[in-house]
Amino acid sequence: VSHLFVASTHAYIMIFSDRGRAYWLKVHEIPDVGPGGKGKSIANLVSMEEGERIAALLAVKEFDDNHYIVMGTRRGVVKKTELSAFSNPRAGGIIAMGVEDGDSVIAVQLSDGAGELFIGTRRGMAIRFQETDVRPMGRTAYGVRGITLRDDDYVVAMEVVRPGGALLSVTEHGYGKRTGIDEYRIQSRGGLGIINIAASERNGEVVGVVYVQESDEILLITQQGMILRMPTNDVREIGRATQGVRLIDI
Repeated sequence: VSHLFVASTHAYIMIFSDRGRAYWLKVHEIPDVGPGGKGKSIANLVSMEEGERIAALLAVKEFDDNHYIVMGTRRGVVKKTELSAFSNPRAGGIIAMGVEDGDSVIAVQLSDGAGELFIGTRRGMAIRFQETDVRPMGRTAYGVRGITLRDDDYVVAMEVVRPGGALLSVTEHGYGKRTGIDEYRIQSRGGLGIINIAASERNGEVVGVVYVQESDEILLITQQGMILRMPTNDVREIGRATQGVRLIDI
């Protein structure tokens, strides 16, 4: 299980592909199966194009004028579009973002336009900047630079955040840490950012970063399908640029 959310039957699930297209499912159109049921492939419920992969899912109740869809790509581009621009679903999907060749959408979030954006990279860099640094653009636009990447680095997470709370980072060898958001000073969009976590030999590279608050829990899932659930408070809060602690035995 990689996505789980509570959605009323009148809501839509928006499906964003790595190529920057958006598709819709009405929740009440998703087949209802009992416990232990197999479920239906999303690819069979929406007509995605050949080779497209699902990058993100969002549950949306109504397509109002005071929310935005914020998208982030592997190569550090971010884009913000008014939610109301998505109010006319089409069976074959619509363009949500122009994506350069060799790049792909990796994260999509809903925002009210007044928060901050946090981007974390595979090699342990991070940047935090005001969401207002990204002006709203039409659906077919390509977006703007969110972070400048070094060498062969790439983005693994983009989160809409607010002051308070913390960022929980996890590395490929099962280590991780929780760091208060205030440790990441607000910078200008498009810079190199600052060190988030040491991508050391022990840790391996970063696989994910999520924004967490006091009572949140996380699920860690390995490639072999092992799953671990833990309260985020069990991961002690430590500073930036540190290695973190073992979260799961790999």
